[in-house]
Amino acid sequence: MYRALYLHIPFCKAKCAYCDFESRAVGEGRAFDAAVAAYVERLAGLIDQYGRAGKLAQVETVYIGGGTPSLLGQRLPRVAERVRLYCDPVEFTCEANPESFTPELASGLRSVGVTRISLGVQSLQSGELRAIGRIHTAERALEAIALAKQTGFSTSCDLMCGLPLQTAASWCDTLARTVEADPDHVSVYPLQLEDGTSLARREEAGEVVVPDEDFQAACMDAARELLEAAGYERYEVASYAKPGHRCRHNIAYWTGKPYLGLGRSAASMKMRHLGSDPKWCILGERERFVQLDDAGEQFEREILTAREAVAEDLMLACRMTDGISAELLKRAAAVIAPDALERACGLAVSRGLARWSPSTSQRRALVPTHAGWLEGNELYGIFWGLADE
Repeated sequence: MYRALYLHIPFCKAKCAYCDFESRAVGEGRAFDAAVAAYVERLAGLIDQYGRAGKLAQVETVYIGGGTPSLLGQRLPRVAERVRLYCDPVEFTCEANPESFTPELASGLRSVGVTRISLGVQSLQSGELRAIGRIHTAERALEAIALAKQTGFSTSCDLMCGLPLQTAASWCDTLARTVEADPDHVSVYPLQLEDGTSLARREEAGEVVVPDEDFQAACMDAARELLEAAGYERYEVASYAKPGHRCRHNIAYWTGKPYLGLGRSAASMKMRHLGSDPKWCILGERERFVQLDDAGEQFEREILTAREAVAEDLMLACRMTDGISAELLKRAAAVIAPDALERACGLAVSRGLARWSPSTSQRRALVPTHAGWLEGNELYGIFWGLADE
């Protein structure tokens, strides 16, 4: 049974310069309304299809992302209401961009049971926002955070470091103003230059300068210091939350819970069969599939072996401050040779990427170090390599 549900809304007012997600830049008028209406109708049909089959009954978290879901206006609360016909999630998140998050939309979403708003802020510097193609202002972003909080949502905002024109001083100013706005959750992402994006082409042509990885690392360190000093707890490599405000939906992805994605480009994961002792161990192949069309009739599928599945769990656990628990190590040892697993753990420790720490159950957990945060790809690679052992 699926425990998390993701709905993808592929519409944006303008395509951001760094974005390679499935999204369509749209304008206004009848053509836009017709495209949105047709997409929402198909999405509602998919919700009904899975809901009537009982496959949403155990969904614990819902996340509507994009694209820019808030562009749907009052259609968005109706989508959320449709979902709640089939499940009663403990966390229900909608993404929004500041320029399209209005009091009317906030009220509508709250009235149908949405509990959390994730705002794409990225920066609070006008020049940096223009350089990456964002169409909101810093002032509008701060107003959106305030609106979400006033309406009663658990409020999150995304920030990006390593942007064109960004300096250490401007980054610290963005962080300080964000803390002053007092959201419940902050995600901090380094800019990734993706092939085919307008920003990548401009950087290659020498039209813009993108700060290097050393600058990004310094920004991530500055974020950690400032946010932790303000009472935010880092629980994942890029995520900080006040007590009680961790994003449960994202945690579901990182801890191997089955999830369903509906909408073009949305990804899903389910177990193909379960294994040995259900008290502590779920073993088996995983099926991952991505919806390729709007109607939910075409998919790209991938099968992960039991070994690949548990290696993925080990790798993703390294993203989190809780690290690789004793329970996960026990589960992994049922699929991967114990000596190979021990070598991987020892290698991570010897390279200074992880350390042994007592877990809440007083059994050892392997948790990332500061170096492990900054050199995550090396740490992840150690455990993903167990898929071939």
